This record gives sequence, C-alpha cells and structure tokens, in this order.
Amino acid sequence: MLNTQANLIACDDFYESLIQAHHGLSTAQSHAMNARLVLLLANHIGDTAVLQQALQLARGSAPAASEATAAERAAITPVAPVHAEA
Repeated sequence: MLNTQANLIACDDFYESLIQAHHGLSTAQSHAMNARLVLLLANHIGDTAVLQQALQLARGSAPAASEATAAERAAITPVAPVHAEA
C-alpha cells in the first residue's frame, strides 16, 4: 500500500538538494535526470502494486490518452523545473 502521509524527514533539505541537482541542466537533461531518479526509486520500492498506485495518484484525474480529446492531449505536457536552462 502506498504511503501518502508525510514521511520525509527534513523535506525542505531534500527539496533543496533536488533543485541543486537540476542546476545548470538543460530541459532535456533535467527530464532525463528525473526519469533516472524515478527508475532508481521504483527499483528501491520494488512492489509493482505500490508503483501502479503511485502512477495513478500522480496522474490524478486526467483522462486516459485514448479518452482525451485532441485539444486535451495537446494541453498535457511534461513539467520541467523552472530553473532548468533551456
């Protein structure tokens, strides 16, 4: 079961470390780093059911790609850190 309760000790410190890890990266490099981080953490979690639950929660109430209209699909874009250099 996915733990969605506050569980991160020193969350501000982690957030600062995450921001610093992106510093100086291009948008593409930043996306690649995020993907690697997700895969590393997914491997650490190791439970497919928990990971599926996290994916569903992270996606929120967005419709499945097959259900989305063309305008909705065009409006859905990956989120890039605002500090990443283009």
